[in-house]
Amino acid sequence: QVQVVESGGGLVQAGGSLRLSCTASGRIFSTYAMGWFRQAPGKEREFVAAISRLAYSTYYSDSVKGRFTISRDSNKNTVYLQMNSLKPEDTAVYYCAAGSSALRTPEPYDYWGQGTQVTVSS
Repeated sequence: QVQVVESGGGLVQAGGSLRLSCTASGRIFSTYAMGWFRQAPGKEREFVAAISRLAYSTYYSDSVKGRFTISRDSNKNTVYLQMNSLKPEDTAVYYCAAGSSALRTPEPYDYWGQGTQVTVSS
């Protein structure tokens, strides 16, 4: 069993920055690809970013490419999502997930956190 816990959400003005953290415990961290998804009210959960097991590859949705950066620190069993130039449309609950492949769909991810709220005011 793997426990996934997100932190770092909050309220920020448009143009500001936030860094989300996600700690995964219970198995060898490098065993898992990690992904970030988000869900806004009334919308489906959507892919944000993913990173492969050993951080050789990263992937981003078109809506965040160039603004968000995903990274991982295996010494701390933690994956980060640095979010810059935030926009009101980035407002959502952000979920971290651990899985077998760093893909853009939720299916490969077996373990999910409870989510952290990010609110961007205009």
